Amino acid sequence: MSDTTFDYIVIGGGTAGALMCNRLTRDSQKRTLLIEAGRKDDYHWIHIPVGYLYCIGNPRTDWLYSTEPDAGLNGRTLRYPRGKTLGGCSSINGMIYMRGQARDYDQWAALTGDDEWRWQNVLPAFKQHEDYYLGADEMHGAGGEWRVEKQRLRWDILDAFALAAQEAGIPHSSDFNRGNNEGVGYFQVNQKDGWRWNTAKAFLRPTCYGRPNFEMWVNAHVTKLIVETQPDGTQRCTGVQVWDGHEMVTAHATREVVLCGGSIGSPQLLQLSGIGPADLLQQHGIPLVADLPGVGANLQDHLQIRAVFKIDGAPTLNVLASSKLGKAKIGLEYLMKRTGPMSMAPSQLGAFTRSSPDHEHPNLEYHVQPLSLDAFGEPLHSFPAFTASVCNLNPTSRGTVRIKSSRYQDAPAIAPNYLSTAEDRKVAADSLRVTRHIAAQPALARYKPEEWKPGVQYQSDEELARLAGDIATTIFHPVGTTKMGADNDPMAVLDSRLRVRGIQGLRVVDAGAMPTITSGNTNSPTLMMAEKAAAWIRADAKRTTGAAS
Repeated sequence: MSDTTFDYIVIGGGTAGALMCNRLTRDSQKRTLLIEAGRKDDYHWIHIPVGYLYCIGNPRTDWLYSTEPDAGLNGRTLRYPRGKTLGGCSSINGMIYMRGQARDYDQWAALTGDDEWRWQNVLPAFKQHEDYYLGADEMHGAGGEWRVEKQRLRWDILDAFALAAQEAGIPHSSDFNRGNNEGVGYFQVNQKDGWRWNTAKAFLRPTCYGRPNFEMWVNAHVTKLIVETQPDGTQRCTGVQVWDGHEMVTAHATREVVLCGGSIGSPQLLQLSGIGPADLLQQHGIPLVADLPGVGANLQDHLQIRAVFKIDGAPTLNVLASSKLGKAKIGLEYLMKRTGPMSMAPSQLGAFTRSSPDHEHPNLEYHVQPLSLDAFGEPLHSFPAFTASVCNLNPTSRGTVRIKSSRYQDAPAIAPNYLSTAEDRKVAADSLRVTRHIAAQPALARYKPEEWKPGVQYQSDEELARLAGDIATTIFHPVGTTKMGADNDPMAVLDSRLRVRGIQGLRVVDAGAMPTITSGNTNSPTLMMAEKAAAWIRADAKRTTGAAS
């Protein structure tokens, strides 16, 4: 760490940060520093798809956050996994490739007043880094770094659920990523030949590692952003304060600091640095740099309601993994073919539909699994079963992320406020009825599905909403805590180009910048945002220095 002055400093080597470094270091005249609080992604379970079971809740790879007690969950707290390693959440997530719906991005454009976020203008950014297994077409790219493949296994019970969904009126879909994801089918995944494909492999290794203008610090925790008042009276972020495990080091950025700490880490660091709600900062004795009340507000997440059905007559992972012999067969299949249960994403089958006919667009997403357990990290149940997890794609509940102290070591208070609106409680009740309607179709009858959780004795809206609070859990999609917005939005932390308002030289590029949550899994939309932000940063540099891109 002898030379601590760079053109760009990227905080966080996760989903957005990895792509950001790849793009910024293409300019050989600009030096980029990546600072990652976690370790390198050299833990073997990161790369085996089923290894998420050993990465979530593991301090080697997870920040180990928990939510505050939540009234909507009847006072429960939830484990709140966030990746703490190179690749970030792409190293521990469900590997599902999902863009959302075209209407999501058209809404972003309306909220920010910037047509750059319309569907037709974000689609090229998705395609730019994509390597789609069927090759390029009008909706997909090929030859990029981000590999998208079909899954390498199937299950009789999931095939039957897909047929039952079609009998219930949900059309078949072979591709959820064409702007309207309504339908039922197997998810596409970010894997390569049966291995997890995280953003560290895609964007850092070997490309960035071989570039002399790239430097990376791991096991290095950014504790504070350095903001200085310029001669003209404006404020500029000129660097960061870093604890490297032995001493506090200051790194300087001559052009930009790009904060890619995620929807929890980014608002926490902004608040610790004096950028956030003035009352919160005053409470913790932090000098005010910029009063931005939206920092840590607007938290949105997809809450999954996990309905479990006991079945008869079809293999499920509950049974296959219940003996040493079964586990040995699973391991041998993966060793020999890179197929079978060890190659599987946590959820293999997906479906998008409406909770009731009065919804204009699909507002529910199903993650269907040939297994059941009380919660991830808990043992599989002893009986054959499948789980049909359903989430409200467009929740109206909003939560917060707020520091608890001025110490960077202390985790922030995460309060999602799930099911805090009447609309969300109604959708939760209706979604359980949709699940029951699918399970009652003829295609599943041969397997005699029996609702084990929540239980058919619960029928009214009030009962079902309360039961949702008892059994629902996060599906790990927090967004919105540093949202971008129009100039007249007092809660917008960022402008439409992801620049922090009132602070020059500082951007936030991660899922926290989303003004509203996408209608699906959030990892690949975050990559798209990083793609666009990197292009803007490089264009700015070219204008101001005349450097070749």
